[in-house]
Amino acid sequence: MQFQYDIAVIGGGAAGFFAAIHAADGGRNKVVILEKTSKLLTKVGVSGGGRCNVTHDCPYPSKLTEHFPRGGKTLRKAFEKFGATDTVRWFESRGVALKTESDGRIFPVSNQSQTIIDCLMAEVEKSGIKISVKSEVEKIEHIEGGFQIGLKGDQTVFSRKVIITTGGFNKIEGYDWLTKLGLKIANPVPSLFTFNVPDSDLKDLMGLSVSKGFVQIPGSKWKEEGPVLITHWGFSAPAVIKLSSWAAIDLHSRHYQFPILINWTGETEETVRGTFAEMREKHAAKRVSGNPCFDIPTRLWERLCSKAEIVAELRHADLPAKMANKFIETLIRCAYQVNGKTTFKEEFVTCGGVLLEEVNMQTFESKKIPGFYLAGEVLDVDGVTGGFNFQHAWTSGFLAGSHAAQTIG
Repeated sequence: MQFQYDIAVIGGGAAGFFAAIHAADGGRNKVVILEKTSKLLTKVGVSGGGRCNVTHDCPYPSKLTEHFPRGGKTLRKAFEKFGATDTVRWFESRGVALKTESDGRIFPVSNQSQTIIDCLMAEVEKSGIKISVKSEVEKIEHIEGGFQIGLKGDQTVFSRKVIITTGGFNKIEGYDWLTKLGLKIANPVPSLFTFNVPDSDLKDLMGLSVSKGFVQIPGSKWKEEGPVLITHWGFSAPAVIKLSSWAAIDLHSRHYQFPILINWTGETEETVRGTFAEMREKHAAKRVSGNPCFDIPTRLWERLCSKAEIVAELRHADLPAKMANKFIETLIRCAYQVNGKTTFKEEFVTCGGVLLEEVNMQTFESKKIPGFYLAGEVLDVDGVTGGFNFQHAWTSGFLAGSHAAQTIG
């Protein structure tokens, strides 16, 4: 059998490009990227509001794994081989200046995702990698010495090794061509989304946010802290997005209908009560509604006062205990009913995919099919927002591509 390529990479996203670059081994191996659409590196382009959140400032693999609701523990050894520090070093050694923001997210100094795209495209070109767009894979057969890849339109590609980097699929049927190879799949469900609250009484305050809050689902273990943003459809920002990720499977089973409690203060009940006691003692003459606490925006504070039936003229000295209790409850356990979800910008992520038990997590090679690798979101791995999903793409792509290259005779 005469193979056209040493290694075929299926999928032209972050993991695919990184795998292809390392599989090519500086041009020693003949590599092709097969992308079913006409676009390449789509998520790289839209990530971080078009700035590309390359990775996160998290140099310790043990800490890095804590940001993955699914797959984190099994990634530790992989992150030891290629982690966030390695990602920064790789891009900076190729002329991409990076910066770390206060929340730990790492971006190109240019604030343009095109900087990352240009870097990856230049490496692909330098390595002589062929890119074939509008090449949708319909079937893969494991044949003697390699793989026969059937493309839509009756085209066939022969390659000695294959790396799957297609990303996640919305429905289990999207994985049919992989299940036919004997791979087991975890049912895909959405992760990283915002909460729709159709009857929210705060929607007219859209755009207001608190930098430090808590969102929890009562009666469950799910609780996350961070910024909370009011939107015209409900609530968003990291506290909500992270919660959607950790609770993704549970929320899917609830058909995205569930209660939430929002703590707008980011503090404990004891601290909040202490603050009110201090205000009553030291600032008794001040109006409750006119003096926001806990860095809550004025208009939101006034609305929360109104929800607790605190009139505009009421002073701290005259705040009845019963009304104070109601206001504190509103501040730390503000109840809403979620009814539906909205995709977080264009960064759709699924949990689910090829079960990790199918893969050697140090090489990302299939345990059942020699020469067959999987990297990126096609695997049952997903991280919270903040650059963690890209780090998994770089890590798995690097290890899959490097191992595939090393085992070419």
